[in-house]
Amino acid sequence: MRPPIRKTVVVIHIVVSVALLGEVWGLVVLNTAAALTKDLALAHAAYRLMPALVFAGGIPLSLTALATGCALALTSHWGLFRYYWTAAKLVLLVIVICLGMFLFDPEGMAAATEGGRAVAATRQWGQVAVLGTQIVLLMTAAALSVCKPRGKLR
Repeated sequence: MRPPIRKTVVVIHIVVSVALLGEVWGLVVLNTAAALTKDLALAHAAYRLMPALVFAGGIPLSLTALATGCALALTSHWGLFRYYWTAAKLVLLVIVICLGMFLFDPEGMAAATEGGRAVAATRQWGQVAVLGTQIVLLMTAAALSVCKPRGKLR
């Protein structure tokens, strides 16, 4: 990749990765507010807002981060599976995507609070835990990008 193109892809990768972290943080805030409030209408509104964040932010941002990260790794001396840190970043992002696809269910939570019905606290806090795990994984990936441990894969 020529330097100007590579720099552009690096900037895009960093921006979408930071934006993804912010989007997940926004979901944590909404989920925590919904779990803590006694106002069921507020909880329902928070859960109804979350799919918009996921579809407008989370999905395109995570897929863009995945595509740009793979492109950067495959066109650099680091490689995608040459070093532990690059492979770990790929695995972490795939786990973040899978957690969002399979365990995070804002639409189900919105349906559960429809008509002022309360939702079990364990279910509400389970959703917060999924998002908290995503935050930790994304922050770990960011730390790996900065520290770049030198261990090579065989």
